[in-house]
Amino acid sequence: MVKVISAAEAAAMIKPGSRLAIGGFLAVGAPEDILDAIVEQGTNDLHMIVIASDWENRGVGKLIQNRLVKSAQVSHLGTNRTIQAQMNAGEMDIELVPQGTLMERVRAFGAGLGGILTPTGIGTIVEEGKQIINHGGVDYILEPAIPSDFALVKAYKADKSGNLTFRKTARNSNPIMAMAGKITIVEAEHIVEIGELDPEEVITPGVFVDYLVQSKEVTNG
Repeated sequence: MVKVISAAEAAAMIKPGSRLAIGGFLAVGAPEDILDAIVEQGTNDLHMIVIASDWENRGVGKLIQNRLVKSAQVSHLGTNRTIQAQMNAGEMDIELVPQGTLMERVRAFGAGLGGILTPTGIGTIVEEGKQIINHGGVDYILEPAIPSDFALVKAYKADKSGNLTFRKTARNSNPIMAMAGKITIVEAEHIVEIGELDPEEVITPGVFVDYLVQSKEVTNG
Protein backbone atom coordinates (compact mmCIF):
# COMPACT_ATOMS: atom_id res chain seq x y z
CA MET A 1 0.00 0.00 0.00
CA VAL A 2 1.04 3.61 -0.60
CA LYS A 3 1.73 5.61 2.55
CA VAL A 4 -0.80 8.31 3.48
CA ILE A 5 0.88 11.42 4.89
CA SER A 6 -0.14 14.98 5.75
CA ALA A 7 0.43 17.97 3.51
CA ALA A 8 2.97 19.24 6.06
CA GLU A 9 4.87 15.94 5.89
CA ALA A 10 4.85 16.15 2.11
CA ALA A 11 6.22 19.68 2.19
CA ALA A 12 8.93 18.67 4.66
CA MET A 13 10.33 16.24 2.08
CA ILE A 14 10.99 19.09 -0.34
CA LYS A 15 14.34 20.81 0.15
CA PRO A 16 15.86 24.01 -1.31
CA GLY A 17 16.89 23.40 -4.90
CA SER A 18 14.29 20.70 -5.54
CA ARG A 19 12.80 20.34 -9.00
CA LEU A 20 9.00 20.16 -8.82
CA ALA A 21 6.70 18.95 -11.63
CA ILE A 22 3.31 20.29 -10.57
CA GLY A 23 -0.04 19.34 -12.09
CA GLY A 24 -2.87 21.69 -12.92
CA PHE A 25 -3.71 24.43 -15.40
CA LEU A 26 -4.69 27.92 -14.25
CA ALA A 27 -5.05 26.37 -10.76
CA VAL A 28 -7.63 23.80 -11.93
CA GLY A 29 -6.34 20.47 -10.65
CA ALA A 30 -3.59 22.08 -8.56
CA PRO A 31 -2.56 20.34 -5.30
CA GLU A 32 -3.48 23.41 -3.23
CA ASP A 33 -2.99 21.87 0.24
CA ILE A 34 0.55 20.74 -0.56
CA LEU A 35 1.36 24.12 -2.10
CA ASP A 36 0.04 25.88 1.01
CA ALA A 37 2.23 23.64 3.17
CA ILE A 38 5.31 24.50 1.08
CA VAL A 39 4.54 28.19 1.53
CA GLU A 40 4.16 27.71 5.27
CA GLN A 41 7.43 25.81 5.41
CA GLY A 42 9.15 28.56 3.38
CA THR A 43 11.30 26.28 1.25
CA ASN A 44 12.92 28.42 -1.44
CA ASP A 45 15.34 28.12 -4.36
CA LEU A 46 12.82 25.84 -6.09
CA HIS A 47 12.61 24.97 -9.78
CA MET A 48 9.10 24.33 -11.05
CA ILE A 49 7.86 22.61 -14.19
CA VAL A 50 4.29 23.66 -14.96
CA ILE A 51 1.98 24.37 -17.87
CA ALA A 52 0.87 27.71 -16.40
CA SER A 53 1.93 30.01 -13.57
CA ASP A 54 -1.71 30.39 -12.42
CA TRP A 55 -2.67 33.49 -10.39
CA GLU A 56 -0.87 35.19 -7.52
CA ASN A 57 -3.18 33.73 -4.87
CA ARG A 58 -4.03 30.38 -6.44
CA GLY A 59 -2.13 27.29 -7.53
CA VAL A 60 1.61 27.62 -8.07
CA GLY A 61 1.20 31.40 -8.02
CA LYS A 62 1.42 31.21 -4.23
CA LEU A 63 4.96 29.86 -4.50
CA ILE A 64 5.89 32.71 -6.83
CA GLN A 65 4.19 35.38 -4.73
CA ASN A 66 6.23 34.24 -1.72
CA ARG A 67 9.48 34.26 -3.74
CA LEU A 68 10.12 30.55 -3.30
CA VAL A 69 10.76 29.85 -7.00
CA LYS A 70 14.20 30.51 -8.48
CA SER A 71 13.58 29.12 -11.96
CA ALA A 72 10.80 27.60 -14.03
CA GLN A 73 10.01 25.80 -17.26
CA VAL A 74 6.54 26.98 -18.22
CA SER A 75 4.27 27.61 -21.19
CA HIS A 76 1.82 30.27 -19.94
CA LEU A 77 2.56 33.39 -17.87
CA GLY A 78 -0.31 35.61 -18.96
CA THR A 79 -2.43 35.52 -15.79
CA ASN A 80 0.33 36.09 -13.24
CA ARG A 81 1.82 39.58 -13.13
CA THR A 82 4.19 38.66 -10.32
CA ILE A 83 6.07 36.06 -12.35
CA GLN A 84 6.20 38.49 -15.27
CA ALA A 85 7.73 41.14 -13.02
CA GLN A 86 10.24 38.73 -11.49
CA MET A 87 11.26 37.48 -14.94
CA ASN A 88 11.65 40.99 -16.35
CA ALA A 89 13.69 42.05 -13.31
CA GLY A 90 16.03 39.07 -13.72
CA GLU A 91 14.91 37.63 -10.39
CA MET A 92 13.68 34.35 -11.89
CA ASP A 93 15.18 32.29 -14.70
CA ILE A 94 12.39 31.31 -17.10
CA GLU A 95 12.46 28.84 -19.99
CA LEU A 96 9.33 29.34 -22.06
CA VAL A 97 8.42 26.04 -23.70
CA PRO A 98 5.55 25.38 -26.14
CA GLN A 99 2.90 23.50 -24.19
CA GLY A 100 2.89 20.30 -26.23
CA THR A 101 6.68 20.21 -26.22
CA LEU A 102 6.78 20.77 -22.46
CA MET A 103 4.45 17.88 -21.75
CA GLU A 104 6.24 15.53 -24.15
CA ARG A 105 9.58 16.38 -22.50
CA VAL A 106 8.06 15.63 -19.09
CA ARG A 107 6.55 12.41 -20.42
CA ALA A 108 9.93 11.42 -21.89
CA PHE A 109 11.58 11.62 -18.48
CA GLY A 110 8.81 9.53 -16.94
CA ALA A 111 9.20 6.93 -19.69
CA GLY A 112 12.97 6.76 -19.29
CA LEU A 113 13.71 8.46 -22.62
CA GLY A 114 16.47 10.98 -23.23
CA GLY A 115 14.30 13.41 -25.14
CA ILE A 116 12.05 13.95 -28.14
CA LEU A 117 12.22 15.19 -31.71
CA THR A 118 9.69 17.90 -32.56
CA PRO A 119 9.17 20.26 -35.51
CA THR A 120 7.56 22.81 -33.18
CA GLY A 121 9.71 25.93 -33.08
CA ILE A 122 11.66 25.31 -36.29
CA GLY A 123 12.39 28.68 -37.89
CA THR A 124 11.73 30.60 -34.65
CA ILE A 125 13.76 31.68 -31.62
CA VAL A 126 12.78 28.38 -29.98
CA GLU A 127 15.42 26.57 -32.07
CA GLU A 128 18.27 28.91 -31.12
CA GLY A 129 21.19 27.05 -29.56
CA LYS A 130 19.54 23.64 -30.00
CA GLN A 131 20.51 20.63 -32.08
CA ILE A 132 18.54 20.24 -35.31
CA ILE A 133 18.14 16.74 -36.73
CA ASN A 134 16.88 16.09 -40.25
CA HIS A 135 14.87 12.90 -40.55
CA GLY A 136 13.01 11.93 -43.67
CA GLY A 137 13.66 15.34 -45.15
CA VAL A 138 12.07 17.16 -42.19
CA ASP A 139 13.97 19.24 -39.64
CA TYR A 140 13.30 18.51 -35.97
CA ILE A 141 14.55 20.10 -32.77
CA LEU A 142 16.11 17.67 -30.32
CA GLU A 143 14.48 18.59 -26.99
CA PRO A 144 15.87 16.86 -23.87
CA ALA A 145 13.66 15.19 -21.29
CA ILE A 146 12.80 17.38 -18.30
CA PRO A 147 13.79 15.74 -15.00
CA SER A 148 12.07 16.37 -11.68
CA ASP A 149 12.74 15.34 -8.10
CA PHE A 150 9.09 15.48 -7.03
CA ALA A 151 5.79 15.34 -8.88
CA LEU A 152 2.96 17.07 -7.01
CA VAL A 153 -0.40 15.94 -8.35
CA LYS A 154 -4.10 16.45 -7.60
CA ALA A 155 -6.46 13.48 -8.10
CA TYR A 156 -10.18 13.03 -7.59
CA LYS A 157 -9.93 9.49 -6.22
CA ALA A 158 -7.02 7.29 -5.17
CA ASP A 159 -7.07 3.82 -3.77
CA LYS A 160 -4.54 2.73 -1.18
CA SER A 161 -2.37 1.18 -3.88
CA GLY A 162 -2.04 4.62 -5.48
CA ASN A 163 -4.25 4.03 -8.51
CA LEU A 164 -5.72 7.39 -9.55
CA THR A 165 -8.76 8.86 -11.25
CA PHE A 166 -9.18 12.50 -12.23
CA ARG A 167 -12.31 14.61 -12.53
CA LYS A 168 -13.17 16.49 -15.72
CA THR A 169 -10.75 19.30 -16.67
CA ALA A 170 -8.75 18.78 -13.46
CA ARG A 171 -7.23 15.85 -15.31
CA ASN A 172 -5.19 18.21 -17.58
CA SER A 173 -1.43 17.74 -16.95
CA ASN A 174 -1.77 15.63 -13.80
CA PRO A 175 -1.40 12.13 -15.33
CA ILE A 176 1.77 13.10 -17.18
CA MET A 177 3.25 14.94 -14.20
CA ALA A 178 2.54 11.86 -12.05
CA MET A 179 4.86 9.83 -14.30
CA ALA A 180 7.73 12.26 -14.00
CA GLY A 181 8.65 12.52 -10.34
CA LYS A 182 11.43 10.50 -8.81
CA ILE A 183 9.00 10.79 -5.89
CA THR A 184 5.30 11.35 -6.69
CA ILE A 185 3.01 12.82 -4.04
CA VAL A 186 -0.71 12.87 -4.79
CA GLU A 187 -3.28 15.06 -3.07
CA ALA A 188 -6.56 13.17 -3.43
CA GLU A 189 -10.09 14.27 -2.62
CA HIS A 190 -11.16 10.69 -1.88
CA ILE A 191 -8.89 7.88 -0.66
CA VAL A 192 -10.65 4.53 -0.96
CA GLU A 193 -9.85 0.93 -0.19
CA ILE A 194 -8.12 -1.34 -2.69
CA GLY A 195 -10.74 -2.84 -4.99
CA GLU A 196 -13.18 0.06 -4.76
CA LEU A 197 -12.02 1.63 -8.02
CA ASP A 198 -13.27 0.10 -11.23
CA PRO A 199 -10.10 -0.80 -13.18
CA GLU A 200 -11.67 0.91 -16.20
CA GLU A 201 -11.68 4.18 -14.24
CA VAL A 202 -7.96 4.12 -13.45
CA ILE A 203 -6.03 6.73 -15.40
CA THR A 204 -2.71 6.65 -13.54
CA PRO A 205 -1.61 3.27 -12.17
CA GLY A 206 -0.26 3.09 -8.66
CA VAL A 207 3.23 2.08 -9.82
CA PHE A 208 3.91 5.81 -10.33
CA VAL A 209 2.70 6.93 -6.88
CA ASP A 210 4.72 7.04 -3.65
CA TYR A 211 2.59 9.03 -1.19
CA LEU A 212 -1.01 10.17 -0.77
CA VAL A 213 -2.32 13.28 0.99
CA GLN A 214 -5.98 13.64 1.94
CA SER A 215 -7.25 16.88 0.37
CA LYS A 216 -9.29 19.35 2.40
CA GLU A 217 -11.34 20.01 -0.74
CA VAL A 218 -13.83 17.23 -1.45
CA THR A 219 -16.29 17.32 -4.36
CA ASN A 220 -18.94 14.86 -5.45
CA GLY A 221 -20.03 13.72 -8.87
